[in-house]
Amino acid sequence: MQEKPFSLKSNYKPAGDQIKAIADLEQALKKNEKNQVLLGVTGSGKTFTMANLIANSNRPSLILAHNKTLAAQLYGEMKEFFPDNSVEYFVSYYDYYQPEAYIPRSDTYIEKDASINEQIEMLRNSATRALLERQDVIVVASVSCIYGLGSPEHYAAMTFKLEVGVKIKLNDLARNLIKLQYERNDLNFIRGKFRIRGDSLDIYPVHLESTAWRISFFGDEIEEIFEIDPLTGAKKTRINNCVIFASNHYVTKEDILKNAITEIRKELELRVEYFKNQGQFLEAERLKQKTNFDLEMIEITGTCKGIEN
Repeated sequence: MQEKPFSLKSNYKPAGDQIKAIADLEQALKKNEKNQVLLGVTGSGKTFTMANLIANSNRPSLILAHNKTLAAQLYGEMKEFFPDNSVEYFVSYYDYYQPEAYIPRSDTYIEKDASINEQIEMLRNSATRALLERQDVIVVASVSCIYGLGSPEHYAAMTFKLEVGVKIKLNDLARNLIKLQYERNDLNFIRGKFRIRGDSLDIYPVHLESTAWRISFFGDEIEEIFEIDPLTGAKKTRINNCVIFASNHYVTKEDILKNAITEIRKELELRVEYFKNQGQFLEAERLKQKTNFDLEMIEITGTCKGIEN
């Protein structure tokens, strides 16, 4: 894991009550006091005070805001204070969300529907990647961060590193990417996709905004790795290695996935039997069809719609 100290960049220095506030907060932090309150009117420099505390304590920090608007404001300010460190943004990525529902009167099932903001999804993936790769991380988040994202251990275990000179078959690399929920698309090269052109494989990582990677092969050996422009394909920078993380937070190791599927099938049998004993044959059949469909999707692709629930 990369270790780099926080470096606060500002034309201003702490002044007035800020000096004492920073010292008091830092002292209480060293004593492991869990609860502290920083009071101040709007415009009194509370964000700057906290930025100094983060720089002095040199710890990874989570800033929790009560809405997206405030989170975006704090994110922008912290990016200015710490341009050389990793300042990340983690809020809900839903532009639109409709939970699943059932209307008994008309026997109508309404499937869950959602529209995901790709830009925010990229920032969320960037945040989780940064936490696994380095110490100098500040994450500005809304309450979205309190909800589960699956197992951090499984997410970290599913990553792999590519280096120039490493022996791996192009087809094996493609299979590994599919296991990480990347999709092959040779025509529409967008984030979370990869494409194969001759002896090269291009991958557009989910955490990068305007950079993709080109892995060039000589036989079964990686000959070159370049950062490229995902729109034009033009080479930008030659690099020696890159680390591939999963394209979403819900990837699961194959053995754990198989065990989960087995347990779900067992529970499905019990619930279907329960509904049949209650004379609810329609409900039993609906549950069976929906669950089996989701299980088949998981077996084939490793995921299904609504797996985050």
